[in-house]
Amino acid sequence: MKKLNYKLIVSDFDGTLIDDNGKISPEVNSAINEYVACGGIFAVCTGRMLCSILPTVRDLGLKGLVVAHQGTVIAEIESGKLIKYGGMKSRDVAEVCKHLEELNRLINVYSDDVMYTTVNKNESYLKIYEDIVGIDSKYVDGKMSEFVVEKDLFCQKVSVLVAPEEREWLYEELSKRLGKKFDVTCSASVLVEISPLSDNKGEALKFLAKHYNVPIEKTVAAGDNLNDLPMVKAAGIGVAVGNATEKLKEAADFVSVTNNQGAVAQIIKKYGFA
Repeated sequence: MKKLNYKLIVSDFDGTLIDDNGKISPEVNSAINEYVACGGIFAVCTGRMLCSILPTVRDLGLKGLVVAHQGTVIAEIESGKLIKYGGMKSRDVAEVCKHLEELNRLINVYSDDVMYTTVNKNESYLKIYEDIVGIDSKYVDGKMSEFVVEKDLFCQKVSVLVAPEEREWLYEELSKRLGKKFDVTCSASVLVEISPLSDNKGEALKFLAKHYNVPIEKTVAAGDNLNDLPMVKAAGIGVAVGNATEKLKEAADFVSVTNNQGAVAQIIKKYGFA
């Protein structure tokens, strides 16, 4: 059995762990499972809902942990046991929604295993999104801010689907409006997401390190987008994959090969073992 070096490795999912076809290479799968078999702690960290990501990582044959909803929920892959559960109360969700409604934005809110949306169900871009994440949303007719209060929904995050050319403006605007109280981030070119300030990916990494008694300097985090920035900064070694945004590359300690070239396998080989 190989001796471990960095004992906790956390990887983003889309654009990092899987390739552009949504697949994971045998090399990456083998590297992860060898690392876990030797006692390493491996976690997939994503903005996806738990009900979306859990069956996906199981189908990929992965073992270890999964962090969902940008860090609000953490579960064991094999058992599904929750080791962290967080989110926002309805009044906080309503506050976020009111700002989005002022900006005339259509809204998605995520409450455990249900995604509610004010996007018309016939919209093709919503269908594409639902297909990617493997969920079927529920349409809300009216103001989302009122709906979440009426139903007293406890939610993990709120998101807005945008045209790529609008993303940066909306991200900056929402950061100004909400950034002191909520975590505002982007996980894709068409998404702006809002979640609890204490539940971003960086805080999830710190939680896992403390939970498993791993010194933070013995952790590695890898990602490709803005929502990965907190964990790349928090980790002992922060890695940007070769296809990552320039902002993430600038913050990283190491830039690996791309997701299509087996970035996670390279990272495990470089840092996972002594």
